[in-house]
Amino acid sequence: MKLNSLGCPVPWQLYTAQQVRDLDALAIAETEGGGYALMHRAGQAAFDLLRLRFPSCQRVTVVCGGGNNGGDGYVLAELALQAGLSIQVLAVTDPTKLTGEAQQAYQHSIRAGVTVLPWSTDAGLDGEVIVDALLGTGLSGAVRSDYAEVIEWINQAGLPVLAIDIPSGLAADTGMPLGPTVVAQATITFIGIKQGLLTGKAADFVGELWFDDLQVSAGVYAKVSGRAERIDLARCWKHLPARKASAHKGSFGHVLVIGGEHGFGGAPILAAEAALYAGAGLVSCATRSPHVLAGLARRPDIMFRDAEQRSVLLEMIARADVIVIGPGLGLLPWGQMCFIAAVESGLPLVVDADGLSLLANLRGKEGRFYVLPPQSVLTPHPGEAARLLLCEVAAINRDRFSAVLELSEKYGCTVLLKGLGTLISGPDDLQSGAVEIQGSSKVVGWPVSVLCGHGNPGMAKAGMGDVLSGVIGALLAQGLNSHSAAQLGACWHAATADQLALNRHETGLSAGELPRLLAEVKL
Repeated sequence: MKLNSLGCPVPWQLYTAQQVRDLDALAIAETEGGGYALMHRAGQAAFDLLRLRFPSCQRVTVVCGGGNNGGDGYVLAELALQAGLSIQVLAVTDPTKLTGEAQQAYQHSIRAGVTVLPWSTDAGLDGEVIVDALLGTGLSGAVRSDYAEVIEWINQAGLPVLAIDIPSGLAADTGMPLGPTVVAQATITFIGIKQGLLTGKAADFVGELWFDDLQVSAGVYAKVSGRAERIDLARCWKHLPARKASAHKGSFGHVLVIGGEHGFGGAPILAAEAALYAGAGLVSCATRSPHVLAGLARRPDIMFRDAEQRSVLLEMIARADVIVIGPGLGLLPWGQMCFIAAVESGLPLVVDADGLSLLANLRGKEGRFYVLPPQSVLTPHPGEAARLLLCEVAAINRDRFSAVLELSEKYGCTVLLKGLGTLISGPDDLQSGAVEIQGSSKVVGWPVSVLCGHGNPGMAKAGMGDVLSGVIGALLAQGLNSHSAAQLGACWHAATADQLALNRHETGLSAGELPRLLAEVKL
C-alpha cells in the first residue's frame, strides 16, 4: 500500500493504538491551545484532503460518533461550511453528551451555523461524499450493534467515503475488521501511522492512505519508540554491498536448492533460477532424477543433480553456503531425508513450502520447537504459520504481529509472514533488542518490519513463494544477515511483480516470469 502525505515527511516508524495515544498526550502538552488546537489541525487536514481528493464535491455528509473522532468530523463540517460547501451532519451519539475537545468542536460548529441532526435509517443522504468520523483507534472489541447499523448504511450508500484516522470498524493494531467496517476510498491518519493500517485486511477498507503529523515536534516522537517499521525497496537496497571489480563467482556464495518430489519439479527450478538472478555466484539444485534434464534445459548455468541417494545430497551440501529447502519437496521419505540432512548441516536455511510442513511435523512428534541453524529464515503463509504454532489459521490472521513474533522466538530465527503487508521479525545483530509487546500474552519480542508500497493481487499465483525463497537464499549467500536478506528479498520480489503488472492485467502474472525480471526492476 502506497503512503501519501499532506506536505510532511512520511515516517518509517509504525505504532500501536496505545503508542499513538501516548504521542497524542505528549503533543497536547506541548501545543498552544491544547487538545482542541490539535483536533482543529486534524479537522483541517481532513478537509484539505477532501478538497484534494474530491475537488468537484459541493455537498458533504459527515457522520459523527461520540468520541474525538466525531470531534474531528465537527471541525471538518465547520470548515466545509465556511468554504461554501453544502453540509449535512448526522450524529450517531447525542452531541450534547460529548465531553472534552469533542464537545468544544461541536459547540464551535453550531456557533458557525452547522446544523446537526440525529442519524436514523430514514435519514436522507444529501452529500456527494461521506466523511466517516464514527470510531477512532480506541475500538478494541466488536463493533456495537448501533454503530454496525450505521456502517452498513454508509457502505450501502454507493458514495465515495473519506475516513478520518481509520475506517470505522477496523482494528488499529491488527488491520482486521471487528465487525462491519467502513469501506473508504481514502483514509487520513494523524500523528503516528497505526501498524494495522498496513497489514491484515486493512487494504480492503482503507483505500488511499494519507498521513499528516499535525506539526508535532521531533521531540515528541523521540519519547515513544514504535514497535514496527515500514520498509521498501529503496530503503532496503542499501543492505546489498557493492561488488568489487576484482570479484569472482566465489565471492557471492553458493546456494543449494533442495526440492522436487516426483511431479513437483517446477518449484525447485523456479527457486534456483531466482537465486541465480538475485546474484548468487553459484547455484545448485538437488532434486529427483526426472527433473534434472528439464532443469538443465531451462537453465544450463545451474548445477542440477539427481539426489535420490543421501550420499549425493551430502556431497552437494558440503559445497554449499546456504540451503533453500522445501519447494516441491513433498512429505514422503525422500523429502524427510533431505530435510533432516539440511537441518543437521548447520548451514543457514531458507525454509519454505513443504519444508515448513516437515518442520511442523517434527514439532508435533517431538513436542518441542526445533531451533534452526543461525541466520535461517522461515517464510510461511498464514496456513503454514498455523501448523508451525499448532493453532487455527484464524488465530494467525487475528493478530499477525503477535504471530510473527511468536514464530521468531519459538524457532530462534527470522520469520517472514506472507500476506498483504508482509511482516518480518527475528533475532538479528542489526536489531535494537527486545521490545515489549502491547496486548499480548508474550512479554518481549523483536521489532517487526512491514512491507509497504510494493505487491499486488496478481501475486496470488502458484510458484511465487518459490521465487521468493530463492531470492532470499541468494542474498544470504552474498553475506547479508537473515533479517536484511528477508527484508530486501520481500521488497525486491514484490517490486518485480509490480513492474511486471505495469504492462499487463494483474490476472496475467506468472511466477515463471519473475526471476529474469529481478535484474531489471527499477529502484
